[in-house]
Amino acid sequence: MFIAYAVIAVLLALALLPSAWAKLTRQERAVQTLTEQLGVPLWLYPFLAACEIAGAAGLVIGLWYGPLGIAAAVGLVLYFIGAIGAHLRKSDVKGIVTPVVILILAVAALLLRAASL
Repeated sequence: MFIAYAVIAVLLALALLPSAWAKLTRQERAVQTLTEQLGVPLWLYPFLAACEIAGAAGLVIGLWYGPLGIAAAVGLVLYFIGAIGAHLRKSDVKGIVTPVVILILAVAALLLRAASL
């Protein structure tokens, strides 16, 4: 179980960091999706990026300290449930695929880390 958690945690962390970077640098695609399509205000971008960075760091540190890995995974599950809700609120079915995939990975990380304690 631990090896599966390690693989998912590292892959998920590597996926979250570019997303956080796009928000911090306000890349055109991120602004178009989040602000223009979903109505997320620009002032919220640093907070959202910090949540993703904290989640990524928590997953990796969770390799050595299990409770932090679990807490990070729970936070990411909640974060991406919110992201899916934002897409559903605006009827953006096409944009929901990525947050659903990441939510599935976060749930897998949570279950695998909890099982490997």
